[in-house]
Amino acid sequence: MWTVLLVVVVIAAALLVAVRLLSSRTLPNTGSSAPDFSLPSQDGSAVNLKDYRGKWVALYFYPKDMTPGCTLEAHNFQRDQAEFARRNAAVLGVSVDSSDSHKHFCTKEGLNFKLLADTSHQVSKQYGSLINFGITQISARNTFLIDPEGRIARVFAGVNPARHSSEVLAAIDELGGAQVQTK
Repeated sequence: MWTVLLVVVVIAAALLVAVRLLSSRTLPNTGSSAPDFSLPSQDGSAVNLKDYRGKWVALYFYPKDMTPGCTLEAHNFQRDQAEFARRNAAVLGVSVDSSDSHKHFCTKEGLNFKLLADTSHQVSKQYGSLINFGITQISARNTFLIDPEGRIARVFAGVNPARHSSEVLAAIDELGGAQVQTK
């Protein structure tokens, strides 16, 4: 009995240390220039962050295509596409999955915004969002709200996929980006 309890306590302590080490990644600071990048999207075209100057950008990192949390988060961003467009905002999803994986994910789930393939892991690393997961590396569930001038306006670390799209929309409104676009 005591041996089992001791093992549970040791495992819990090890997990706590691991979480602390993972959370010590360096995320870009609010107010700093967003690191520029060029990554392929699900349709194979190159997406450059600098091409989104003049718009708000919700740059969200997620662990893996076709997983429950990532699918829920993507569906919510898809559901809110009209609201992002009204705020002159684009949504860009990034994971270390391939463009082909993203293409399949978008087709299966009816997603029409850009998912970017960071197969070299460099962009996830630049944004402090690359974590070790067993013997592989994945992107952590972090989002960077980038203002129209290309600065990081808000950092969301370890987000809840169920409510995150709404949180990003609220942040744009709070930061003065609610100048709704009219047709």
